Amino acid sequence: MKRRYIEIMDTTLRDGEQTSGVSFSASEKLALAQLLLTEVKVDRVEVASARVSAGELEAVQQITGWAAGVGLLEKIEVLTFVDGQASLDWMHASGAKVMNLLTKGSINHLTHQLKKTPSEHFADIEQVISKGQNHGLQANVYLEDWSNGMRNSPDYVLQYLDFLKTQPIRRVLLPDTLGILTPAETYDFVSRLVSRYPELHFDFHAHNDYDLSIANVMEAIRAGAHGIHLTVNGLGERAGNAPMASAIAVLRDFMPEVKMGVVEKSLYQVSKIVETFSGLRIPDNKPVVGDNVFTQTAGIHADGDKKNNLYFNALLPERFGRKRSYALGKTSGKANIENNLRELGIQLSENDLKMVTQRVIELGDQKEVVTREDLPYVISDVLNTTAIASRVEILNYVLTHSKDLKPSATLRVRIDDDQFEENAQGDGQYDAFMNALKKIYGKKKRTLPILTDYAVRIPTGGRTDALCETIITWKYKNREFKTRGLDSDQAVSAIKATQKMLNTLD
Repeated sequence: MKRRYIEIMDTTLRDGEQTSGVSFSASEKLALAQLLLTEVKVDRVEVASARVSAGELEAVQQITGWAAGVGLLEKIEVLTFVDGQASLDWMHASGAKVMNLLTKGSINHLTHQLKKTPSEHFADIEQVISKGQNHGLQANVYLEDWSNGMRNSPDYVLQYLDFLKTQPIRRVLLPDTLGILTPAETYDFVSRLVSRYPELHFDFHAHNDYDLSIANVMEAIRAGAHGIHLTVNGLGERAGNAPMASAIAVLRDFMPEVKMGVVEKSLYQVSKIVETFSGLRIPDNKPVVGDNVFTQTAGIHADGDKKNNLYFNALLPERFGRKRSYALGKTSGKANIENNLRELGIQLSENDLKMVTQRVIELGDQKEVVTREDLPYVISDVLNTTAIASRVEILNYVLTHSKDLKPSATLRVRIDDDQFEENAQGDGQYDAFMNALKKIYGKKKRTLPILTDYAVRIPTGGRTDALCETIITWKYKNREFKTRGLDSDQAVSAIKATQKMLNTLD
């Protein structure tokens, strides 16, 4: 089967920058244009709108200066307007050679916004295209509001295309400007134009207002469109544009009759860079590039993956330069824990594995986020705890810390069959806790070990909600020993380590 080539035009730097609150600097635009063309290998990039600002002009000048030096200048495109000489002068100053001329694709926009007749509009367009040719510019033409044009004024659209086929243009760009099309309409409208105008090259430009952009991209390609417009992370006005990573994955997996030049392994990298530059966080569940997309949480899924990749599909993370991971939480099973331990190079006995799994489930029930890096601490905590009989239990405690007031602690402790309650102040919350504990043990006429060292660790790269391991070294009757506590709260982890200490005393 001969495969049809589909052009990919990225418009993150132009249409994507219309996302509320997003504005790329000149250096960011240059870096993204370079990455998109040389690493992701899109066919073209639309980098700006003409006449927006001095900063926009500087950004395009930097991009075209680089592109001219590496033979990619014809892949740089700029949105221009039917404004006589103004956009052409801006193009000349910018160094760009391809203009995407914004025109009216519906009679509604033409009559109410421009207040012109079709023939007047066409004459203005012809003049700009002709002048552009004289300036050495190539032209593509946007039919703004084309989707409404096909719905409500198809005769105008056909009249316009009859005119455009007489013009020296390279592409006709069909935007679903307001994101209103259904997939059935997209196929119907695009196929009608492709069959009627076989000599024209049609690009489809989807918006995502009804969350149908990827479905519409598929139907436009199936109908014969020659190219599609995408943005990284689906950036764009309102609900955004069709997201690049999703579109590429879908076309590769479900439309074998087409081919593209995009390098899938670069999609995650460019996605994370755009996330940083734009300041807009990628949702964890966003297809292909979200943090959770290649993460199995349910234990049964991890078990199936272990046995015969039962929960794999064609959307393999390695395609996009990523790795599959197994989340740890209350739905984790032994297989899930084992997968993570294998990544860490740790093996446990069947019995120890059961205890660690149960502890991870308990932490998940407490809304704790358990990561692979937390596992060694969980293992240490669990295996250390099970070796100690629980004669002493810290039943309840209240720790307070207020500005300019000494920290205080109130606690209730069970020692064998007796319960004791005391309160005390200290130089810190834990010191206050230990002072109250000393009062209780004083009633039993017993002394506590001396604390000789106190260390706190969190996993590398740990967040504010990371599990915290507190390791306390004690001296008691001429011997030293350590106890560990594990919790996301540092004070609580210290108290857990202290309870272990109490249960080791003679």
